[in-house]
Amino acid sequence: MEMKTPKAAKPASDGALLRGSGRWSVVWALGMFAIFLGERMIGSGGSRTVATVIGLLLVIGAMAVRFIRAGQASTDRRKLEHTLLALYAIGLGAVLLYVIQSDLWASAFKQPLERNWPKLSTVLSALWPVAWVAAAWPILLVELAYAEMARAPRLDLGRIRSAVLSGFGLAAALTAAISFAYVASERDKKLDLAYFRTSRPGEVTRRIVKGLDQPVEVAVFFPSANEVRDEVDDYLSDLAKESSQLKITHYDFDIDPVKAKDYGVSTNGILVFVRGTKKEQLGLPKDIEGAKTALKTLDKEVQQRFLSIVKPPRMAGFTLGHGERTWERGETDTDKRVGIAVLRDGLMDQTYDVRSVNAADGLMNEVPKGITMLAIIGPRTPFQPEEYAAINRYIDGGGRVLIALDPENKVDMHEVLQPLNLEFKAEPLANDQAFARRMEQKISDRANLVTATFSASPSVSTLQRLGPRGSIVLPGAGWINTKRDRTAAIPVDAPIKAHFATFNDKNGNFTLDPGEEKRAWELAATAIKKDARVFVIADSDWIGDEAIKVPGNGVLALDVIKWLMGDEAFSGQTSTEADVKITHTKKQDVVWFYSTIFLAPALVIGAGVMVTRKSRRKRRQDKKRGGPPTPAASSPSPTAANGGTP
Repeated sequence: MEMKTPKAAKPASDGALLRGSGRWSVVWALGMFAIFLGERMIGSGGSRTVATVIGLLLVIGAMAVRFIRAGQASTDRRKLEHTLLALYAIGLGAVLLYVIQSDLWASAFKQPLERNWPKLSTVLSALWPVAWVAAAWPILLVELAYAEMARAPRLDLGRIRSAVLSGFGLAAALTAAISFAYVASERDKKLDLAYFRTSRPGEVTRRIVKGLDQPVEVAVFFPSANEVRDEVDDYLSDLAKESSQLKITHYDFDIDPVKAKDYGVSTNGILVFVRGTKKEQLGLPKDIEGAKTALKTLDKEVQQRFLSIVKPPRMAGFTLGHGERTWERGETDTDKRVGIAVLRDGLMDQTYDVRSVNAADGLMNEVPKGITMLAIIGPRTPFQPEEYAAINRYIDGGGRVLIALDPENKVDMHEVLQPLNLEFKAEPLANDQAFARRMEQKISDRANLVTATFSASPSVSTLQRLGPRGSIVLPGAGWINTKRDRTAAIPVDAPIKAHFATFNDKNGNFTLDPGEEKRAWELAATAIKKDARVFVIADSDWIGDEAIKVPGNGVLALDVIKWLMGDEAFSGQTSTEADVKITHTKKQDVVWFYSTIFLAPALVIGAGVMVTRKSRRKRRQDKKRGGPPTPAASSPSPTAANGGTP
C-alpha cells in the first residue's frame, strides 16, 4: 500500500480575497491625512481645496470597498468588515462635525456658525477631534488583531471585539488627558524649578548709565561675607563700566551706623541710589535662597531706581467717561472687555504716576495740568465737542497723546485726527494666512492680525531691531489712512503695517470676498506737531491684559510710551532671568502638537509591534525545530522507495 502525504487544511474560500484588509485602512488614513493637510495646515487657497477633495475621495473610496468586501465575505469575516465600516463612518462623521464649525460653513452660508450659535460652535470644535480619535484607535487595533489571524479558517471575533473596546478605551484616555491638560492650563499654578542666575545689566539700564550727566552713587549695605552681595557686586561692576559717573560704595549696617543713618538705612540688604538730593532704595533678602527670585529681575528694579532719580516726575492720564478701557473690570456691566491693569503696572514700573481724567477733572475746559501723557484707550462713545477742543489745545501746547481706537465702536475721533492729516477707518481687517490662533481655533481667529512689518520710526525702534522675533498681535483692528495731504509742519509716518495678505473684511465673515482689497494696510500712525507727539493705532485690544503679554506687544507699549515722552534713547529690552512662556509660530505649534499627540505614540506602538512580531516569529521557529517531523518532511522507507509494500 502506498503512503500518501496528508495535505494542509485549506483556508476558507474568502480568505485570499479578504486578506488585504490593512491596505484599505491605510487608504482611509491617507484620506484623513489629506483632509487634515488641507484644512489645518494649508488652510486657504486652491491647494487646500485639492488636498481636501482628494482626502474625501480616498475616505469614501475605502468605505465603498469595505461595503463590497462585506457582501463577499463569510459570516465571521462579514462582521469584521461591518465593524471597520462603522468605524470608518464615525471618522467621516467627525469630518462632518468639523465642517459645520469651520470656515467652510461660513463660506456656504455667508455667516460663521459662532456668530449665531457660539455655544454650539464651541461644542462642535471640541467634539469632532474626540469622535475622530474614537474611530482611529479602534481601526488600528482591529487591523493589528486581524493581521495575526488573517490566514485562520475562522476568525476569533472575541479578539476583534476586545480590540475595538481597547481602542475606545485608549481614545477615552487620550481625551481625558487632553481635557486635563486644558483645565490645568486654565487653572495655571506655577512652581519654579529652574536654575538660578542673576540678571545682567540690560540695554536700557546701560543707556541710562551711559547718559548720566551728574555723578550717581550706589551704596550697598551688606555684610562683607555674603553671597547676595557677591551677586549684586557682579551686576554693579559690569554696569559701572558704562560710565565714570557711576560710583559703587560698600557699607555694613552693623559696622557703619553713622553712614546708615545718613542714607536712611535701618538694616542690611539695602541698595541706595543717590543723585544730588534724590535718593531711592532697593531692598533685597540677605540669604541667597530668599533672594533668588529678586535677583532674577534685578535689572528691572535697578532700572526703575535710576529712572526715578534721573528723570523728572511724570504723570500719565487715562480718559474716562466714554466707555474706555480701564484697569478695573470695566466701566459698566455691559463692557466685558479685558482691562489695562498690566499697562498701568508697566507705567508705574517706569516711574510714572497714573491717574484717570474725565469731565469732573475739568476735561471739558482743558487737560489737567501735570499730565505729561494723555491716553485714550478704546472709547465706545464720542467725546463732547468741548473735550475735543481741550485735547486739541493740549496738542497745540506740546502735549503727548496715545490714541487706540476699535472698528466695532465706530468712534473715529476725526475732530482730533483731521488737523493732524490722519483718518481712522473703522473697517475690520482679517487675514487667512498670518493670524494668531486661540485654543478653540475658530474662523474668527483670522481677525487676530499678526505682523512684524515695522518702519524705521523711533516709535518702534526695538521691534524693528527684533524683526520677526518682535511680531505683534492685534485682535480686531481697523486701519489708519495716512495718504491724505500733508504739510511740512506735521510729519506723518506709518510705523506698523499689516501682513501683505490682510484684507478689509467688509461683511464680517472673515473670508476674502469680491470687492475686498488685500494689501499691507497701515495699522498705526505717528504725527509730530511742533513739540507735540501723537501715536494712533487702529486697535485697543493689543494693549489689553491678555494681548499685552505677547512679548512683541509689551515691547511695543514701552517703545511707544518712551517715544511719546522723548525717551526713545532709552528704548530697548530689560534683562531678566525669570522664566518666560515659550512661544512658537503657527507652523511650530502644529509640528510640536501633532508630534507629541500622534508621532510619539505611533513610534512607541510601532516599536512594540515589531518587538512582539519578532518574538512570536522566533517562538514559531524554535517550535518547528524542536517538534516531531511532519509526514511531508519525513524520509521514505526503503520498501516504499523500491516500489514494494511494507
